[in-house]
Amino acid sequence: MTRPISHRIGERIEPGRATAEVEDLDPSDQRNVLARFRPLDDDQVGALVDVVAGSTSWADTPTIERGAVLQRAAQHLRANRDRFATTIATENGKTLREASIEVDKSADFLDFYGGLARAPQGTLLADGRPNTYARVIAEPVGLVLAICPWNDPLLTPARKVAPALATGNHVLLKPAQHTPLAGLVLEEALLAGGLPPDALGVLICRRDSLERVVLDDPRLAAVTFTGSTEVGNALRARLAARNVRVQTEMGGKNAAIVCADADLDLTVEAVVAGAFGQAGQRCTATSRLLVAREIEDRLLERLMKATVAIAVGPSTSATTTMGPLVAMDHRADVARHVAQAVDDGAVVLTGGAPPGDDDLAHGCFFEPTIVDAEPTTRLWRDEVFGPVLAVHAFDSVDDAFALANDSIYGLAASVFTRSLTIAERAIREIDAGQVAVNLPTSGWDVHEPFGGFRESGSAFKEQGLPGLQFYTRVKTAAVRFS
Repeated sequence: MTRPISHRIGERIEPGRATAEVEDLDPSDQRNVLARFRPLDDDQVGALVDVVAGSTSWADTPTIERGAVLQRAAQHLRANRDRFATTIATENGKTLREASIEVDKSADFLDFYGGLARAPQGTLLADGRPNTYARVIAEPVGLVLAICPWNDPLLTPARKVAPALATGNHVLLKPAQHTPLAGLVLEEALLAGGLPPDALGVLICRRDSLERVVLDDPRLAAVTFTGSTEVGNALRARLAARNVRVQTEMGGKNAAIVCADADLDLTVEAVVAGAFGQAGQRCTATSRLLVAREIEDRLLERLMKATVAIAVGPSTSATTTMGPLVAMDHRADVARHVAQAVDDGAVVLTGGAPPGDDDLAHGCFFEPTIVDAEPTTRLWRDEVFGPVLAVHAFDSVDDAFALANDSIYGLAASVFTRSLTIAERAIREIDAGQVAVNLPTSGWDVHEPFGGFRESGSAFKEQGLPGLQFYTRVKTAAVRFS
């Protein structure tokens, strides 16, 4: 059934007035139109910004009540898990199991930051002046714009919106164009939890409207962005001359290092999960595999057997273990990366093309792919954002660490070994924001700080206690009492 989308501007609900109508298509079958709607036009975007920026209702809400709203929203997500998971699976393409995990993780973000409402709210400091004390106060920064991607269309908004709201900010949420329905899921949960309608605005609008109306608004205090490095860097450059705080979580080309002493069964399970979970459409996906030369043949034999066994199919099918890519143009881009790798001399070991099954002909499917590639190829260096794993053998651990770090990115890495010495060296020497030992490159929990180095992101971490820092400014007060 095709769903219409209306837009909420404060207390008003109205259709979009943009000229062109948009269709939200099911990546498992592009003949299935999930939603048909017109986005907000510039005037409507401006009206929504005015509502959210012009209110102090949420900032004035007591901290404990703010936390309670977030926790009630978490309960709403869990109570409606199956419905919301189906929305995510049919719109994004991830499997129902993956979508259900995303709903639960999103609820965990709301719960975690809601629970921090009862944590200490400041610091009392000594003051050298007589009869005086000082304290540090964390205040909301103001109006926050959260620009979110399509690959985790509920989790990423929750990861940003939860700490932003917990600290008293008002938020504009921009869902990705491929997943507008998932953005509305979070809005529904927060309103059900008691969030004032003027505390959050969901911007289902064209990119040019966002740039003209929102990014240039002088009331904008902070922008948190997850997406491509190209777009993130352009956003930082655009806002550099203004006093607008910018947080970026961008690309990754994450390496997994398999040492000669690794547990191969554990390694294969973790690498398959890291490389092909969510069809490889994760910034933390394992996309480079460095294997000790003496175990290369044994590992690849097991890895290809596990990869061929992956059941590619419609996202809502109970037998599917890997769903489609998000859209046909993205599938074409992944295919171009593989074709370029072959032109560069790489060898496709398995996969490398859309499946030949006629039942999947109308979906955005691509086979899980393993490619033997040299570190000089573009496939080894460029982010593909699909189910494509590049493999290369190394002769020493020193070589492996050097190859892992030979990238513009620094998001996540993992090492598989029984050696505590190698494990600790990897943690110390690999230049990435997250390093895992005997675990996939993906799968970080809500209370664990998350963020990359170099071209993978800005200095501001997301998640955990550090995730609050981006959304607050520090005020110091001193009081003389006699």
